Amino acid sequence: MFLDTMFLLSALATLGGALMVVMSKNLMHACMYLLLSLFGVAGLYATLGADFLAATQLVVYAGGVVILMLFAIMLTGGVEEFVNKFGINKIPSMGTTKTYTIGAIVSLIFSFVILKTLSPLFKNYSQADLPPMESTVEDIGVLLVTDHALAFEISSVLLLGALIGAAVISRPRKINGGSK
Repeated sequence: MFLDTMFLLSALATLGGALMVVMSKNLMHACMYLLLSLFGVAGLYATLGADFLAATQLVVYAGGVVILMLFAIMLTGGVEEFVNKFGINKIPSMGTTKTYTIGAIVSLIFSFVILKTLSPLFKNYSQADLPPMESTVEDIGVLLVTDHALAFEISSVLLLGALIGAAVISRPRKINGGSK
């Protein structure tokens, strides 16, 4: 019962955060909603018994990527405002009501076709007893420092390169002896 409740709350946080990312007009708020969505995904992993993936989700995505995005937003000053010829701020539109309606109808049709195709698979479905959840962190940790040490080191060099690249990009440029 507890895992079911936590799964539903995590799914709600994931979907709600993702929806708010898309609907938010403020870039900083969208980044915070993305953080909520990533925490929800980590909760889904945790309720499914993938504790290593949940911890990785929190450390790499929620802890690293979102913080890097926040730094990028703060260093660049966010998004430039779009101003039309009359001096009125406008946000460029991604579509019209007609395109959204057509997209919704097409996705509903695809959903119904997929459900109709997959429905015979679930007619005689019976739930079996699940094995008890066991932690996989120790097994994955041993594999990372023994059999997969090279891939682990290559990924750390890749992340270091990304960090150095972000620092170089965010550094102010000098033009004609002065700073930009």
